[in-house]
Amino acid sequence: MRDLNVLLISTYELGRQPFGLASPAAWLRADGHSVHLLDLSRQSLDENLVCAADLVAFFLPMHTATRLGVRALAKVRTLNSRVHLCAYGLYAPVNAELLRGLGVATILGGEFEAGLRSLAQRLAAATGDVTQVPQVEPGISLERQEFLVPDRAGLPPLDKYARLTLPDGSTRVVGYTEASRGCKHRCRHCPIVPVYNGKFRIVGREVVLEDIRRQVAAGAQHITFGDPDFFNGPTHAVEIVRALHREFPDLSYDVTIKVEHLLEQRELLPVLRQTGCAFVITAVESVDDRVLRLLDKGHSRADFIHLAMLIRTLGLFLVPTFVPFTPWTTLEGYEELLRTIAKLGLVENVPPVQLTIRLLIPAGSRLLEITDLYGIALGAFEPELLVYPWRNPDPRVDKLQRELEDVVQCESKKGTGRGEIFARIWKLTQRARGVDCEETIPAMPPRAARATIPYLTEPWYC
Repeated sequence: MRDLNVLLISTYELGRQPFGLASPAAWLRADGHSVHLLDLSRQSLDENLVCAADLVAFFLPMHTATRLGVRALAKVRTLNSRVHLCAYGLYAPVNAELLRGLGVATILGGEFEAGLRSLAQRLAAATGDVTQVPQVEPGISLERQEFLVPDRAGLPPLDKYARLTLPDGSTRVVGYTEASRGCKHRCRHCPIVPVYNGKFRIVGREVVLEDIRRQVAAGAQHITFGDPDFFNGPTHAVEIVRALHREFPDLSYDVTIKVEHLLEQRELLPVLRQTGCAFVITAVESVDDRVLRLLDKGHSRADFIHLAMLIRTLGLFLVPTFVPFTPWTTLEGYEELLRTIAKLGLVENVPPVQLTIRLLIPAGSRLLEITDLYGIALGAFEPELLVYPWRNPDPRVDKLQRELEDVVQCESKKGTGRGEIFARIWKLTQRARGVDCEETIPAMPPRAARATIPYLTEPWYC
């Protein structure tokens, strides 16, 4: 059995060093294979590494990453026709037919490290053309596995990724880890659901802490926990942040937690503040109760409003994310979203891009179960875009979304403040509604200025 030359490639642009490369790298290197890592959001495709590889595996955790990965995959095939191609991550199994048509021989979803190890072992033992080695590993595995400490050797240094900007204008180098995968909820629009279907798996506490220790040694001053929901396992999560704070009292972190879980576990929120949590991201998606029910979010408009006020009293910063443009969005409903954000004093907390997001309906989405959807102009699946296209019944809504997307992109590049961008969004929305006398933005409660809110220089979005 020979050792393989393995190339793991990530294309996703989240501004974080990818756990999805570092974790399997540890497994493959432990077996003696030569493993190279390429993060194409920060590095160019190294043709020499591609040509020397026996196995090239693409990490596809998100929609944009998959579209970019498909382009890179074509180039890899051109450079090395002898390589065994693999795709792994959330978007690999749901796009299996497309990927196999592009030459991908092995597709792994869910807990992919063990599958990659098994694949590498079989390729190392193969005597013929490795491109013809058939897949025997399950396409989706939810088997519990003992994680290894991620091996980040070969990735760009942490200071090449996003930074945390603090109230005094200083910045912190950001590391990234995961304490769990999957989710025990089944929100209809979520890409995790077709793979995990209501299950989640934890990464051992000592593995998480050692991963953070190594990143701190490499310069990390802040850690992003990339769990889909940090409170899927609240006891596990709290044990980690308490241990982390004891060891690194000056280290800050951020987490993502559902509205529902934040309210259910409200007694744990002071622990987050006491252990250095800089902000909490929560997927609100909408303030329209009908849309929230259709998305099966598990919270209501009133829950979000209650949470926003609760978080403020605890001294934590809430960063809501939204999917404001759906087949059910109306101009009046979008204006109400803006009005609610303003009244809650959250204008500066919301990255403007979040006010332009359009609902994605990928392959395998639970949204396809909704009978209401069939009254919407839903098109056939488009392989190039990896989505089912849809149109809003009111063309003014789609037009507004496109206009806002352009404005936010342009103004963000110029460094325009969030408050100013929000004001432009409000005016454009009023004009789209045909309001003769434009209404001013609703009065906001006393709130912190933008400069006093910590934020990442590259905010998350799909």
